[in-house]
Order: sequence, then structure tokens, then C-alpha cells
Amino acid sequence: MLTLDRVYHASYVLKDVVRRTDVIMAPKMNTKGEIFLKTENLQVTGSFKIRGAYYKMSQLTNEERERGVVACSAGNHAQGVALAARESGTRAIICLPDGAPISKVEATKSYGAEVCLVEGTYDDAYKKALDLCEKEKYTFIHPFDDELVIAGQGTVALELMDQIPDLDAVVVPIGGGGLISGIAYTVKALNPRIKVYGVQAAGAPSMKESMEKGEIVELTDVHTIADGIQVKKPGTLTFELCKQYVDEIVTVTDDETAAAILALMERQKLITEGAGAAAAAAVMFDKIPVEGKRVACILSGGNIDVTILNRVIDRGLKMAGRSCRLSIALTDKPGQLSQVAQIIADHHGNVTGVLHEHSSEGTDVNGCYLQLSLETRNFEHIDEIRNALTDAGFKLL
Repeated sequence: MLTLDRVYHASYVLKDVVRRTDVIMAPKMNTKGEIFLKTENLQVTGSFKIRGAYYKMSQLTNEERERGVVACSAGNHAQGVALAARESGTRAIICLPDGAPISKVEATKSYGAEVCLVEGTYDDAYKKALDLCEKEKYTFIHPFDDELVIAGQGTVALELMDQIPDLDAVVVPIGGGGLISGIAYTVKALNPRIKVYGVQAAGAPSMKESMEKGEIVELTDVHTIADGIQVKKPGTLTFELCKQYVDEIVTVTDDETAAAILALMERQKLITEGAGAAAAAAVMFDKIPVEGKRVACILSGGNIDVTILNRVIDRGLKMAGRSCRLSIALTDKPGQLSQVAQIIADHHGNVTGVLHEHSSEGTDVNGCYLQLSLETRNFEHIDEIRNALTDAGFKLL
């Protein structure tokens, strides 16, 4: 069974393996409370997952190590298992969903593990891993539904409570529930007064729905930019621990997550993946009560694929009112484009893209359309520019 002694033992085993990640203040994330960020995105392998994976591997018998291990993952657990297996000289086969970011796949390979890409989501990779265990007699290293893995993740809470005196609440991202189970169990065992809030992607709320219905729910479909918490079904053990120790679970949209990734980059100079920014998004968008509270957000990982980072930043800019697109109906005559450009310049907008085209069949033969991409300060600035164009007689579509 999971015990506090087990969490402390995990901390001892991991002391020379993982980093004691820094906690930094983030006053601009939400000015109503004191907000702190636990930077597991700067952990070895780029996420908290090394804690649980390494501790589990450390407790295997010699026979289990000789047979080899298999794991399934959306990417971060894979890297933790791969590194732990390399350190112990154990063969590791990692089943990953074929949609996992290329950066995570290549990182897993770089630690010496064999990668098996599986069509579908994490849950499909999980089924493949179980098949390999049955056929090849490998030892399965579960990413979340294992008491040793959970104990390893609970070491985050031991550090956190030492780093932040008088902590009021912890906000934790949830996929399968391993991280929040370890943190919630440890926090409540040491100080039941502290609130523990879970955060899921709105497109993958499996633990939230399970908690609401009082039984484990398996979603038919999940979709989110936060691939690290894109799980259809929570674990049996993690579900029971969440029922007992987690105070509330909320959800954040992909747009809110993208805005949080952008805010963390600009304000804190921290790179996070979608799952890593989920807790910060919940605090930024007032999904949990923070007024007058000392609140810690767990930035669970920083392994975002650079190929999608630009798209995430673009969504974050739009969500924050930092960019917009305007479509304007014009009459095709000299001076129209110049007049629009002058109005935008007068109101300190910056044009980053222009598309000018004639009207299509069935519309005014002298009509045309102007589509502009702008850099703006905020939503009030966007409204200011739109109102100025409307006041000048232009029709916005």
C-alpha cells in the first residue's frame, strides 16, 4: 500500500538522480493571490515523470531486470523509463501513440530504448504494451496506476512543502492521475488543511467525469494540445486516491492552455508543454479560488515539440488579444487601402499581413475585400481600431 514512509524512501532513492526543482514567484499570473510555480519542466528528462519511473525501476528484482521492461506513454514517462533502464542496464521497449511529438519520440530513442509506435492514443499504446508483456514476459512499468510510481511522484510534494511555508493550495495537471495522487496523498498526510486542485483538458476530462459519476469513466474520444494529459480512462488506484484526497477538479480549454504557455514564456521565461501549462491556465483564468491564498502550480513538463510551438503561440496571442484578423469590404477605387492603413497607424496597430482580392461572382462588380493581420496590445486595442474603421465608414465583416 501507498504510505508516507514509501514516499520518503522514494525521496531518498532519488536524491542523487532528480533535481530539486526551483519554486519561483509569478505575481502576474493572477494578482489576487500569491502564485508560485514548481518548475518540473526543468527536471531531468524535462518532466516530473523521471521520479516515478526511476523509483519503480529501482525496486525491481534482478530477474525482472534481466527479462526487460515495457512501458506505454504519451512521451514523458517513456523518457523516464528509458533513462532508468539505461542506468540499470535493462532492456526497455516503449509503446508510444503514433501522434506523440517527434521530439519526445527521438528523445526516448536517445536514452537507448526501443520505440514501438502504435496507431491511436495513449490507451491504444497501453493495450499494445500489455500484449507484449503477456507474450514476452516483460515487466510492465505503468505510467500512473502503480503505488511505487505514485510514491515517486509524491516526492514533488515533499519538496514543495519545504519550499513554501504556509501553503494554502496546490494545483496539479491530471492525465491518468499519477502525479496528483502522489501529491495529494502526501500533502494531505502532512497538512490536511492544504487544498489540492486537479486540472484536466476540456477535451479529455476522464478523471473529472469519473469523480462526478462516482465510478471510472472511459471516454470514447479525447482531443487536446496537452498531449501529456490526453488520457481516455484514469487508473483504478489513482481514481480511488483522487476520490479520497483531491478537493476539486476543473478543466481548461486549449485556448486557455495556449495563453498560459505564452504567458509563462513572456513573463517567467519558462517553456512548458500543454500539460505543463494546464495548472497555470487554471489560475490565470480563475478556475479555482486564489484570492488571498498562497497557491503553487505544478509545471509538470517542458517537452513541447518546436514544430507546434509556433501554432500554440499564435493561439495564445489571439487568446490574449495580442493579434487579430480584420476583414473589410471596400469599393475598388484608389486610396482605400491607404486610408485603412493610416487609421490603423494612427491607433498604433501593426499590420503583419495583407490580402486584397476582388469580389466573387454575384457581388458588386466594384467591390473588393481586404483581410489584415494585426499585432495589437489587448482586446480593448482591437475594439479601438475596429471602432475607428467603422466611424470612418468602412464595413467590417
